Formats: sequence, C-alpha cells, structure tokens
Amino acid sequence: MADYYNKVKNYLLELEYSIVSEDKEQELFIIEKYDSGIVNMFIDCEDPILIFEQYLFEIKGSNTDIYKELLMKNRDIVHGAFVLDETGKRVIFRDTLQIENLDLNEFQGTLNSFEMLMTEYAGKLIEFSK
Repeated sequence: MADYYNKVKNYLLELEYSIVSEDKEQELFIIEKYDSGIVNMFIDCEDPILIFEQYLFEIKGSNTDIYKELLMKNRDIVHGAFVLDETGKRVIFRDTLQIENLDLNEFQGTLNSFEMLMTEYAGKLIEFSK
C-alpha cells in the first residue's frame, strides 16, 4: 500500500502549514495558517481520494438567498466548492483530489483556491454567519 500519509505530510511541511493535529492510523491532519484564513482544516487520506474540509459557518434560520448566493459563488471557485453537512446548516469548503498521482502543484492548488476565496469573499461569509 502506498504511503500517502507521509506524502501529504511532506507537502504540508514544504508549504509551511502548521499541523495542529495528526492521526497516522486514520491518515488525518488538522492544519492551520491563520494569515490565509485556514483554521482547523481537515485533510483526510481516504484512498483513492484526498479530502479537504474547512468549516466556515452555520446558517441560522431558513434563508434561501444565502443558499442561492453560495451556489452561484461555487462557479467562481477554482478548486473546491461550498457544501452543506448532513444537518443542512453547516457550510463547509470541500475539495477532493485523486491521491494516487497527487503532486505538489495540485495539492497547493486546492489550498491556494481556498486562500483566494477567503481573500475575496470573507466579508460576505461573515455577513451570512450573522
């Protein structure tokens, strides 16, 4: 079996992300890079895919305009998308990549996409969370 866990860990260290927590048995990382808007992002090596998830906020009430705007913004996101958890209330940024042939550029692309999204859209996300 391929050692995807160490490959991902090496990418994180090379890109200078802080590993807050890691579980080698579950092949899971929690990372942060505050200046990029990344706080407790989960990275899970679930062969055959690598999953990135960053909790953003919880939707209070039932506002279809928020859902509509998030779906429309998904079109602009280079890698990843806004998704809802199983409750339908928690908004998460999520991306999945094929892990077998994963390279550093592809890995970094997901993280850069999230960082760019936070730079452009954080104000709106804060507004939605209220």
